[in-house]
Amino acid sequence: MYLHHTASISLVVFLYPKTGGIELNKDILKDYIDACELVKETEADIQKLRKTEVVHDKVSGSNPDFPFQAQNFNISGQVEHYMESSELEKEKQLLQDRMVKARYKKIMVEKWMANAPARIQRLVRLKYFERLSWEQVAERIGGSTSADSARMELKKYLKK
Repeated sequence: MYLHHTASISLVVFLYPKTGGIELNKDILKDYIDACELVKETEADIQKLRKTEVVHDKVSGSNPDFPFQAQNFNISGQVEHYMESSELEKEKQLLQDRMVKARYKKIMVEKWMANAPARIQRLVRLKYFERLSWEQVAERIGGSTSADSARMELKKYLKK
């Protein structure tokens, strides 16, 4: 169903056997977090298309038989609001296209990460996914790693 959508994605992917067929630049790594969030937000937007609202009301009444005692009742329910079906389908299709593109970018980064050396995976996760400074990355890596050496190691690997 989504095959025709992935062909229109303007994501530059270069093929190299060393990394499982995928080499990504740091701009795409930076976009990874946004792609993950975009998937979540788009799923929520699709759910919002079918708007439901909880409504509450109170009514008064009495027993139908003698003695007639006045009683109050609380009533709750859900009301659904729908857009026109053609409008709804167009909006849903746009959101699904957006989600497919975001998922594709997310999958490409995850494939690249799975084939990168463990040290590079750690550097990428700490710098781009956890959004730490290079000093914090070096501290988490430990050993004799400095901020500059960590940055240069990743930069060198990404240029290969």
